[in-house]
Amino acid sequence: MAYRIHEDRLGAAFGCAADDALLRAGLRAGLPLAYECNAGGCGSCKFELVEGEILDAWPAAPGLSERDRGRRRYLACQSLPASDCRIKMIGRGDASEAPLPERVSATLEAVEDLTHDMREFRFRTDRPANFLPGQYALLSLPGLGSLRAYSMSNVANDTGEWHFIIRRVRNGAATSLLFDLRPGARVTLDGPYGRAYLRTATARHVVCIAGGSGLSPMIGIARGLDRLGPPQDGSFDFFYGGRSADDICGEMMLRDLPRLGGRLRFHPIVSNEDARWAGRTGMVHELVADLPDETFSRADFYLAGPPPMAEAVVSLLARGRSVPAERIHYDRFF
Repeated sequence: MAYRIHEDRLGAAFGCAADDALLRAGLRAGLPLAYECNAGGCGSCKFELVEGEILDAWPAAPGLSERDRGRRRYLACQSLPASDCRIKMIGRGDASEAPLPERVSATLEAVEDLTHDMREFRFRTDRPANFLPGQYALLSLPGLGSLRAYSMSNVANDTGEWHFIIRRVRNGAATSLLFDLRPGARVTLDGPYGRAYLRTATARHVVCIAGGSGLSPMIGIARGLDRLGPPQDGSFDFFYGGRSADDICGEMMLRDLPRLGGRLRFHPIVSNEDARWAGRTGMVHELVADLPDETFSRADFYLAGPPPMAEAVVSLLARGRSVPAERIHYDRFF
């Protein structure tokens, strides 16, 4: 069953199936709704329920305060319709150049171990894979009642390939299921989503900063940039932070890029003391801080990783180095 949802701020209506979230149905209909994490944590997709009934998939989601709940506010990413509804989004979304998301079936074709706890998973759909470098998709895994967001490590293609670099989380319900999948397994893939995609309208220097499985979208950014050709100054900086020497990977993927590989400046760092590690030890934002002043004044920065890493990097860029917000690109995850 599908319901009609009217959004007052835009004065637009869209259909939403009973098993779909208001946010994702609205985005599929082409509405510029505000969102970031798509998982209940950031609060960007808050709305007021003016008329109708919804089912709240996560009443305790951290993206809502008690004050929000008292004002009949909900999260569009966690709300399913139970009737026709009128809603009013709190934030304003921006128009995007990204393709509209779709829900499709995908088959796991191959996996490749990258480290002791990270793999690249390669899925295929029966239609072209349309997304921008740096975006993410939501996977519905067999036996898991909720969706999980994972960023693509490849670029758009006509053969329907969606690649994801994913780190196994200890006792994590989703990654335990995912790492047990074998080629031939089928999942539901919903995407693309995300605002931290590669901007192609500028020719500025590009800096990618990743931690953990944040490697995936940054590899995607690098591969997308390689398609465009090297930046005007001919260089490309890629920072990657892990806990130990065992966590550092990705350099060879980047070196293999036909246009950018020879211009790559790869900056790895580990946070734990490790006798096997001869490089820098510390946090990745401390390494980024060593960039020349002129890089901060002219570069576009893309970043992905654990929330504390993202917060530290954004603080360094925005407050410490006065990088304008329009040159800092990341999606908040929790």
